[in-house]
Amino acid sequence: MSTSIESVMQETRVFPPSAAFVEQANVSGMAAYEAMCRAAEQDYEGYWAKLARENIVWHKPFSAVLDESNAPFFQWFADGELNVSYNCLDRHLATQADKTALIFEADDAKVTRVTYRELHARVCQFANALRSRNIKKGDRVVIYMPMSIEVIVAMQACARIGAIHSVVFGGFSSKSLNERIEDATACAVITADAQMRGGKVMPLKPVVDEALAMGGCDSVHSIIVYRRAGSEIFWNAKLDLWWHDLIAGQDTSCEPEWVNSEHPLFILYTSGSTGKPKGVQHSSGGYLLGAMVSMKWVFDYKPSDIFWCTADVGWVTGHSYVCYGPLAMGATQVVFEGIPTFPDAGRFWKMIQSHKVTTFYTAPTAIRSLIKLGGELPKQYDLSSLRLLGTVGEPINPEAWMWYYTVVGQSRCPIVDTWWQTETGCHMIAPLPGVVATKPGSCTLPLPGIMTAIVNEAGEAVPREQGGFLVITRPFPSQIRTIWGDPERYRKSYFPEDMRGAYLAGDSAQCDKDGYFWIMGRIDDVLKVSGHRLGTMEIESTLAANPLVAEAAVVGKPHEIKGEAIVAFVVLKGARPHDAAAVKQVAENLRAWVGEKIGPIAKPDEIRFGDNLPKTRSGKIMRRLLRTIARGDEITQDVSTLENPAILEQLKEVVR
Repeated sequence: MSTSIESVMQETRVFPPSAAFVEQANVSGMAAYEAMCRAAEQDYEGYWAKLARENIVWHKPFSAVLDESNAPFFQWFADGELNVSYNCLDRHLATQADKTALIFEADDAKVTRVTYRELHARVCQFANALRSRNIKKGDRVVIYMPMSIEVIVAMQACARIGAIHSVVFGGFSSKSLNERIEDATACAVITADAQMRGGKVMPLKPVVDEALAMGGCDSVHSIIVYRRAGSEIFWNAKLDLWWHDLIAGQDTSCEPEWVNSEHPLFILYTSGSTGKPKGVQHSSGGYLLGAMVSMKWVFDYKPSDIFWCTADVGWVTGHSYVCYGPLAMGATQVVFEGIPTFPDAGRFWKMIQSHKVTTFYTAPTAIRSLIKLGGELPKQYDLSSLRLLGTVGEPINPEAWMWYYTVVGQSRCPIVDTWWQTETGCHMIAPLPGVVATKPGSCTLPLPGIMTAIVNEAGEAVPREQGGFLVITRPFPSQIRTIWGDPERYRKSYFPEDMRGAYLAGDSAQCDKDGYFWIMGRIDDVLKVSGHRLGTMEIESTLAANPLVAEAAVVGKPHEIKGEAIVAFVVLKGARPHDAAAVKQVAENLRAWVGEKIGPIAKPDEIRFGDNLPKTRSGKIMRRLLRTIARGDEITQDVSTLENPAILEQLKEVVR
């Protein structure tokens, strides 16, 4: 890869926050932001220590702040002790026990409200139930559930007893679930009979059964099943327990397990550029601090807010801005089981109207889908309660940003376009809404205390308006601590030697003349589809595991709704079919295969067949050529090094 990356984004529109918004903001005006940045630069450890003492309730105060002695395995507040669930629930009981914590809207629009007092009781009861199964501090628990009050209860209960949870998105297949249970050596799986999405019953417990039947899951001694849909399910009396039976008679108070600040709170698996998923391990104290200060600064949180992050808890956004950040701040938040297009494309707007949502945080994918399905629909609803909008998951294109700003926000709500990752735990670069004049498509400026740079492949800073690798130059409290069970992979993935000790984000970016950051895409082969990170290698490996397939290469191409579409180039073991119907049938079979093995989100949008793949004489697949072909662009690259240049025409044939 060249040391310079060309930027094609040209955007000159600027939208400053209103004077009224600036006046009421938690961080008000550029001078306040710059003062915070200076404080961090002048006394980095003192800056974070002050924030940790102000925001977190410590059972045992910390004296050590940052330990860099075993870099890159950094430790923050290492001699302090706390409990994350205590910080999310118990701390509010004396001041706002009867405040609504969760407004849960089910797929069928039934609404359930839960106060902090009630949520605390339910978490304690389930925590005691987990302890009754001999689940204890340090044990791993896989959670494979629908969006619900219960999934938040399950996560908080694990945190309460010091168990390490690993939430797996409910759309993942049995194979994906099996890999994660096995890698974490989980002792228990918490699931439901099924989930309701878009009026359909989608099984969960049968997927768990399939995952265990694949082997490698002998560590599991308990499967706890929440009855959501009343579906008939297979029952293994040795393993399976009903949620309602397990909590019956359990006490509604539970002493929290006080843990070291560095105790792992959760493992969250994310696709890597090699086939095996990466278990991103987060700490307790540093992670919680990041979730809290970003709620305060980026979402400008106020006690009167009705906060709604639409993410599933299977992703890091649902961890930080559904399960932990809002509850630690004492917020009232909306939790939604369903999908934005059921029963119609007005669902989000109707929910904002009925729950009087003030802060709305969703993905560009959802925004683009809703524009396509009903761009004028928001105008039919009263969205006057909104005061702040946010986007997450991928860069938002300027056209979608403008629609979001003018139609949904009625040109009065700032948009916080947030850049961060599973590995960073919370926002890294985002406009503080009472400070920054926003530009459509830019995540703008780093949070105070987050030291970012754009460098070339030798780790040297590049000039403004020139693209390069996005890095974070100083360790920060909420960052990944390691890859579960694979510290060497952690070191190589995020702290390669040529980055000179900086955290390599894996995204390319550029800084404009005003110092605003623009994210340009991945520097490796990880795709972002509908806000989800998918490793190309994982999809390629799955395709290659099909008996018909000899070889496969997967690339992404721009997609107006999903961000990136998956394009697979496949070489079959037998003769390449030429009959259109036969080609289509093979393609459909392969798409179904990927859906079964990984999950529907990973199904290729297009499959193209060739007698072989474009390779150099050394055998390296020329992926840049494949990306060019996938986009339908003219090939301008040098193809003289190809072993088989004639193959390029063959691969232009599309099967959808």
